Amino acid sequence: MELSHIGLIGLAVMGENLALNMERNGFRVSVYNRSAEQVDRFMNGRAAGKRFAGHKDIASFVASLERPRKIVMMIKAGAPVDQVIDQLLPHLEEGDILIDGGNSNYIDTERRVESLRAKGILFVGCGISGGEEGALNGPSIMPGGAVEARPHVMPILQKIAAVAKEDGAPCCNWVGGGGSGHFVKMIHNGIEYGDMQLISEAYFIMKKVLNYDNDHMADIFATWNKGVLESYLVEITSDILRRKDEATGTHLIDIILDAAGQKGTGKWSVINSLEYSIPLNLISTAVYERSISALKGLRTEAAELYNLHLVPLPFTGEPVKKIETALYASKLVSYAQGFQLMAEASAERGWDLNLSDVARLWRGGCIIRSSFLNKIAEAYERNAQLPHLLFDEYFKSEMIKSLEDWREVVSLGARVGLPIPAYSSALNYFHSLTTARLSANMIQAQRDYFGAHMFERVDRPRGEFFHEDWVGLGGDAESTVYTV
Repeated sequence: MELSHIGLIGLAVMGENLALNMERNGFRVSVYNRSAEQVDRFMNGRAAGKRFAGHKDIASFVASLERPRKIVMMIKAGAPVDQVIDQLLPHLEEGDILIDGGNSNYIDTERRVESLRAKGILFVGCGISGGEEGALNGPSIMPGGAVEARPHVMPILQKIAAVAKEDGAPCCNWVGGGGSGHFVKMIHNGIEYGDMQLISEAYFIMKKVLNYDNDHMADIFATWNKGVLESYLVEITSDILRRKDEATGTHLIDIILDAAGQKGTGKWSVINSLEYSIPLNLISTAVYERSISALKGLRTEAAELYNLHLVPLPFTGEPVKKIETALYASKLVSYAQGFQLMAEASAERGWDLNLSDVARLWRGGCIIRSSFLNKIAEAYERNAQLPHLLFDEYFKSEMIKSLEDWREVVSLGARVGLPIPAYSSALNYFHSLTTARLSANMIQAQRDYFGAHMFERVDRPRGEFFHEDWVGLGGDAESTVYTV
């Protein structure tokens, strides 16, 4: 029996397309699915005549693989992953490799790496981005976990990954240990949330303030896609604005309900920003905006109750250029926040992430692929210890050039009554970041007043804490020292 180079479990859209990608790139692939009907459908359909082996039980599936066995799981995150691992374990041998290609929580991946290492099995948490098209034609791939698996899995993963158009490099590189691959994918998805919200707000400004029609806006996004905003999401926005509904002949965008859904990774990004004490303002705003969009009934009631209308106010100068600038600057803030969170998690977890490599592996295949990722990679190549992306001289220059137009767009939105919270969040983050003395001294005084939480002083070294007897009762009890 001819053994397969790799096995894949899970024949839903992503798994099926990834299997076809592997086979097209020269690998013999064994496939297994919990539902035997799915195996039959695939083997008699898109897999017919190709180098696939279909299996309906775990034992024969594992036995069909060359050693060390390499098995990709494309299944729902959470308990299903653990259940499949438990089914596989009796049939595996020391040195075999399990690859989780789903959107698992990185904490689960860290646990699995360690627990399976104790059993002699190598576990890889592998972020995969690009949707069904990317899975078929070349996604961005972010593997991390048991480093001993690296020489066995990278030749396959790099072969099936997208390639960067700039230099032909595969958009796949080993990320680091533990759950680093899934953490990087989580941040990718958080940035994706931010990008989508920012683009939707640019559309909203042009539609509501400038009264542009869909075809005009489509032309604008197509033009933006030839400049600094060149990216997959800007490109598809132009296509979306042109699409008409076959049944009614109207633009499809105008009849899509304004209630956005979400899955777990955006929320996880926000939760982890709190865990690591790294502000992720823009991505948090994007996640919450999806939540408020879903409250369609409540918003409709509130709109009727308040009966507010947009106040007509003109832009000065070239409005489209100003909106483009505000979108660009806000996107840079989003990426800067995401990269700072990755740097902090890497330091705490000992992953030793190469942030330049991370930027480069997002240049093709993935949803957030964009031209300025090369600039981000170059910034971290110039200084791998860069404390913040916006400290790089190139990005400092870009932010300074953008600031006037960016402020005008945000202020105009507030004055006319148009919700553009992501632009506002990004700008306020930038202002907070670049303000040497914020209002937090008042917060610390309040906390010490009502809870004896203590404070530091500007005239004493950092790390020394003080308590004031605010109410004159003479007590000297203090609360537990907090972490800043």
